[in-house]
Amino acid sequence: MTHYRRWAGPFGEMLATEEDQAITGCYCIGQKYQPSIAPQWKEDPLSPLLLQLEEQLDDYSQHPEHAFALPLAPGGTLFQQSVWLALQQIPTGQTRYYQQLADSIGRPQSARSVAAAIGRNPILILIPCHRVIGKNGSLTGFAAGLELKQHLLHIENQAALTNAYSH
Repeated sequence: MTHYRRWAGPFGEMLATEEDQAITGCYCIGQKYQPSIAPQWKEDPLSPLLLQLEEQLDDYSQHPEHAFALPLAPGGTLFQQSVWLALQQIPTGQTRYYQQLADSIGRPQSARSVAAAIGRNPILILIPCHRVIGKNGSLTGFAAGLELKQHLLHIENQAALTNAYSH
């Protein structure tokens, strides 16, 4: 059964889902491809896992260099799963082009399909699709809006610069 929780966080109104003790969704309310709350879902504002997610997102907003430590189980095709796994390999404070991601999964002719899979990422921020940009350096599509994408990249870059100067 899908359990869900809604809350106001540093990135706006959020909706998160879990099944079998794993995060299956993390959305900014109103973003593209956000699922509707199904009648069979159970609202669970005290879910320990979803409360941990909220806590880790709050921590990330202040310290984006800290890795998320939550079990993830995004539902998707094998191709989408491979793209989402590749996204998780992009270090905080770094970006990749769609073509680089396609190359990294052994599908160099599939940059457009990679972009489509990224757009369907059901676990926003934790699976860092915001770290993928256009080849010309432009901020391209982001399901929760380019303003949030720019903000996420900014806080990650600031943390990376701070860490570089403190070492």
